[in-house]
Amino acid sequence: MNALNQGAAELDEMAKRYDDSHMPLMAAFAPNWPIRTVLFRIAGTALVLSASGVWIMDGGQLDPELMLVKLGITVFCFFCGLALLMRNHQDNQPDAYFDPIRGEVRVLQKNDRGRPETVLRRSYDSLGSASFAGKSVTLFDVDGSQLMRLMIDDKAVRSALRTQLGGLVHVTT
Repeated sequence: MNALNQGAAELDEMAKRYDDSHMPLMAAFAPNWPIRTVLFRIAGTALVLSASGVWIMDGGQLDPELMLVKLGITVFCFFCGLALLMRNHQDNQPDAYFDPIRGEVRVLQKNDRGRPETVLRRSYDSLGSASFAGKSVTLFDVDGSQLMRLMIDDKAVRSALRTQLGGLVHVTT
């Protein structure tokens, strides 16, 4: 019984030590080229629509060889358009998880079954610096190369992340 009370007391002490600014945070990656995402969506939509447009156009002939070519073009355009539309889909993007208890950042990517897997794990000590600019946070490696850029829209989350990284990583604004 005494062990249970002591364990509960330790949990209460840990809860007091980690307030809202020390809670684990999740952030999504920002696309490197937002215009590229828009262009892929436009091209994907055009290819999917052209897949059905091949059959709407008046061919005049009902030749079996021509129908086979039309079918091949339709399948090719549909699947290429679908691949372009799904390439930068939000569900396919990895997430960064900032864990103040372990003092590390983990990059989680969904596997084929939809479960998150750890792709990258770095301790706060191994990071070079963090730059907060606008709605994005950029983490740099020790050698100065960009490690990751994350979009954080919420001001409270941004300030909580700045507080987490403040004492362990060189933070610039």
